[in-house]
Amino acid sequence: MKFKKIAVKIGSNVLTLADGTLDVERMSALVAQIAHLHKKGVEIVLISSGAVASGRSVLGINKKMDVVDQRQLFSAVGQAKLINHYYDLFREHGITVGQVLTTKENFSSRRHYLNQRNCMQVMLENKVLPIVNENDTVSVSELMFTDNDELSGLIASMMDMQALIILSNIDGIYNGSPANPASKVIRQIEKGQDISDFIQSSKSTFGRGGMHTKTTIACKIADQGIDVFIANGKRDNILLQLLDKKDEVVCTRFVASRGDISSVKKWIAHSQGFAKGEIHVNENAAKALTGEKVVSLLPIGATKIVGEFEKDDIVKIIDENGRELGVGKVQYDSEKAREMLGKKNQKPLVHCDYLYLE
Repeated sequence: MKFKKIAVKIGSNVLTLADGTLDVERMSALVAQIAHLHKKGVEIVLISSGAVASGRSVLGINKKMDVVDQRQLFSAVGQAKLINHYYDLFREHGITVGQVLTTKENFSSRRHYLNQRNCMQVMLENKVLPIVNENDTVSVSELMFTDNDELSGLIASMMDMQALIILSNIDGIYNGSPANPASKVIRQIEKGQDISDFIQSSKSTFGRGGMHTKTTIACKIADQGIDVFIANGKRDNILLQLLDKKDEVVCTRFVASRGDISSVKKWIAHSQGFAKGEIHVNENAAKALTGEKVVSLLPIGATKIVGEFEKDDIVKIIDENGRELGVGKVQYDSEKAREMLGKKNQKPLVHCDYLYLE
């Protein structure tokens, strides 16, 4: 088996029936597959949706409620139900699970990020299978993950996984509408391949995200050296078939880029949402940064500083056309950075070791 460390994300539409109740039979089948892999020595982190849908089915509230209030209430009840089901199902296979509830803010600082990573690493070292979900009871809209696809990408990157498997209720990315019988699944996507014409904008019934989020996350994670599979979680034995006979399974695979990326760069790659400011650069600097040679962002190439930030904060790098080139951890605060603008023979504003380019 090629992969020894995998993250598995199970979407809401895989775990819920048409009436919004939990599909315990499907859960049981997926748990059996994960347990089989676990016993073969594969390290697995499970990212599971379904808490809000689960809570909705328990409470069945019909009265009008604020969207945030409703989400917090449903997730508080539903998460307890969901993890209890997982606990009981995995216990039948002799596997202990642990619940990890996280928020986007837990990824905002390097210290929080490493603390979270260490927690999950300790669990894996002690043969405890982490089950991760967003803590919707305390998350607020502007600081929520786009959906659990985004969260699964962050987890796969943070835990240095070899593969991320995103299980949805369709077979992958189609070269047309999935409803059209003539459409076919795109079996493999390489770095730089344009698939924008094929991405559907519609969102799932019970989840928050759609195929656009999945492909955006998949491309970013594959760029970090992690193979990503989008497959149908409602197909029998999908996980075992993917890992044993992946070339025969109908799914979409995003091929991992070669080359190592440091742990710090992996964190920076997902820190766009926490940027405190912007550094705008001229055409020459933009060409140098996006060229084949690895370079740092020097003050001579910077034209404008936007926002107020401290040393070691995350900033966006913007070219003359307003296009975001990437993000980086800045070496100076905004006041000092403004003093250095356009000057030669200065130390980098953003060192290449702390710079992630899109």
